[in-house]
Amino acid sequence: MAKPANSSRRGKSRGRSGGASQLYAALDLGTNNCRLLIAEPTRAGGLRVVDSFSQIVTLGEGLANSGHLSEQAMGRAIEALRKCSDKVKKHSNVRTRYIATQACRQATNGKAFLNEVHRKIGLRMETITPKEEAKYALMGSLDLVDPAYDFALVIDIGGGSTELSWIDAKSAAARGVKGCALRPPILGWASFPVGVVTLNDAFTDRAPGWYPRMVEHVGDLLRANDAATRFGPLFRAGRGQLIGNSGTVTSLVGVHLKLDRYVRSLVDGQWLSREDAIATRQRLHDLKPEERAKEGCLTGGRSELMLPGLAILDAIWQTWPADRLRVGDRGLREGILLSMVHGAKGGGQNQKQRGQRGRGPRPSKPPSGEGAAV
Repeated sequence: MAKPANSSRRGKSRGRSGGASQLYAALDLGTNNCRLLIAEPTRAGGLRVVDSFSQIVTLGEGLANSGHLSEQAMGRAIEALRKCSDKVKKHSNVRTRYIATQACRQATNGKAFLNEVHRKIGLRMETITPKEEAKYALMGSLDLVDPAYDFALVIDIGGGSTELSWIDAKSAAARGVKGCALRPPILGWASFPVGVVTLNDAFTDRAPGWYPRMVEHVGDLLRANDAATRFGPLFRAGRGQLIGNSGTVTSLVGVHLKLDRYVRSLVDGQWLSREDAIATRQRLHDLKPEERAKEGCLTGGRSELMLPGLAILDAIWQTWPADRLRVGDRGLREGILLSMVHGAKGGGQNQKQRGQRGRGPRPSKPPSGEGAAV
């Protein structure tokens, strides 16, 4: 879907006519990561990446126990956001949208933190609802949908929450990107307040049986949702496809492929069988923490949160079973960009016209239907 940009490109992006083309920038501040993507639309309706940034900030560290964002975590996030702001400023004619997710939704000081981001850096950020988060995860994964199935479940495992979207696979393929941006074929969605950071913080006891207890905890949350009874039998009948686009899933595939270092082009679009997923998970489970940290695809602190992420994935796979899972190295940023390009007018703000300083973050809406399929 999104192709790497020529590294020699700087400043203005050249369109087909030779003039500066419209660029789009999406920033996703999650519970664990801060990610930026700058891209331009292609003739085929996809995206061509111009610049990107990703850094683990663990904004939600300790949030499950304290209820608020710590000074250290906010400081790490602000420094990463400053780098993102600097990258956007290098380009002209950029329409932007900057979003925050579960950590800022949950924290008592989440809104105050975003006000501080605006004061210090000038970024106008908004906290999106779980339903919006599920929609953008779907948008970023549309080209992974296989219309041979009747349904698809898009899995987005974050740092502080997990978003699931059940979609009409055939309608998604028929409508295409633009049609789905205007009217996503979502049959149900659910947001669960458990992610790799929050689950890790909740299960600090590493005694034998630690991993099964995490899986059971997440499974109880999933089975309490009516989506388990609505869609579970359909997946058990072989009518459903699983699509995973989170760091947990892409890292799992990288480890399965025995990559010395993570290579997006080798991971994105891969199919992973249930048997291979279980075998790779078991190998990671049996390694000592220092041995997991040496895995080429688990550097930068990812190894510490890998098993909680796999516990969430295991619980999902057990509740909505499928023989294999399609993997995408894309997520909210791509979904936001595609929605800005193909969706309703007025999405995002134009840096060239408004600058990066606005009126401060918009008040977040209360999660509608959180934890329940609709």
